[in-house]
Amino acid sequence: MNKQQDVNMATGRDASGTATAAVQTFGRDKQMTCAEFQRDLPLIIDSGGTPEQDEHLHSCDVCRGLVSDLRYIAEQAKLLVPMQDPSPKVWDGIEEKLKLEGLVKPAQARRSL
Repeated sequence: MNKQQDVNMATGRDASGTATAAVQTFGRDKQMTCAEFQRDLPLIIDSGGTPEQDEHLHSCDVCRGLVSDLRYIAEQAKLLVPMQDPSPKVWDGIEEKLKLEGLVKPAQARRSL
């Protein structure tokens, strides 16, 4: 399987790139596609979605997996501790150590013309 096929499979698309998962909606002939569902993902994640979106979510493994992953990422992001930049002393110490190991050359003074 090539990379494009992997991408198509992961996003619920066939070989031509067309969304493959579609669900019959309530009383309508139109079926919700993965693209339509994913377009409204921010609203679905925040407020739960419409009955039509819920039906698609329950019948589509690709979109259900995507929503599950996004909810997991959002929950894990809440656990991140804000980082503070290290003091200039830390950066100076790193630079000095790299110079001693020969990985960074000291800056040379430039001559003006």
